[in-house]
Amino acid sequence: MMAAEKGVAVNTLAAYKRDICQFFEVCSIEPQNISEQDLSTFMQFLGAHYYTPKTQARKLSALREFCKFLFSEKILNENPAANISSPKQEKPLPKFLTPDQISMLISQAQNHNNPSMQRIGVMIELMFATGLRISELVSLPERAVNFDKKQVMVKGKGSKERIVPISIQALNSLKTYGQYRQFFCKNGKTSPWLFPSKSAQSGHITRDTFFKQLKQLALECNLDARLISPHTLRHSFATNLLNHHADLRSVQKMLGHENIATTEIYTHITSDKLMETVKQKHPLHNFKL
Repeated sequence: MMAAEKGVAVNTLAAYKRDICQFFEVCSIEPQNISEQDLSTFMQFLGAHYYTPKTQARKLSALREFCKFLFSEKILNENPAANISSPKQEKPLPKFLTPDQISMLISQAQNHNNPSMQRIGVMIELMFATGLRISELVSLPERAVNFDKKQVMVKGKGSKERIVPISIQALNSLKTYGQYRQFFCKNGKTSPWLFPSKSAQSGHITRDTFFKQLKQLALECNLDARLISPHTLRHSFATNLLNHHADLRSVQKMLGHENIATTEIYTHITSDKLMETVKQKHPLHNFKL
């Protein structure tokens, strides 16, 4: 139902499956016997095993959808998840890198003799230029990049398409990468993917490979690898745009957020930017006491 009617992404389906299977492992019951007490027991189990509030909320969301489905199919007489409250969550500011730190990672990648590391530098630059999700980046078709119109056609969550503009600098890096892209194609054959892989079953570079090589670059640049992830690059894209006065609605469209409330987490700004604003705008800045 989630795939056919709601068109959710493959990764979302996999997450739902894991969460619902875990529920049945903890609560050994049949679907038609699920009660509110069972759901409460499962949430207590998650809390006792130190799952974060964010993870607990995600698992509860999957169970809510499942119970709603069972109720609509008349497998359950009532929805047991209707009165279950989500755990309270803190909303920490998203981690992000400065443009200088991004440049450092890209330069370090370019200085490698290893084509695989050089390609990661291109991917980092593309991610910082477009704000793509890592799943969107690794599975990007070669034809998705329009060099003439300077834009990328992205198929995001739920197979929803969006168009994201891309800088000339990032396009030039992609053109340079095109000169050795064939190195990554299996048996010298052509590949539909922009970032093909000789070994991956999917035919394109995996998220895990990108993650590991990104961490390696971070260590080589003396950056805290614990704070750097593919999603950090996406945060950095949004932060950089908003710090340079981009409007929130445009950033929402480029990120592919369905709800603008999701985009609002990026409206934090750096301390330097705050200081600059105070110096420029505060009416008493030049006033001498």
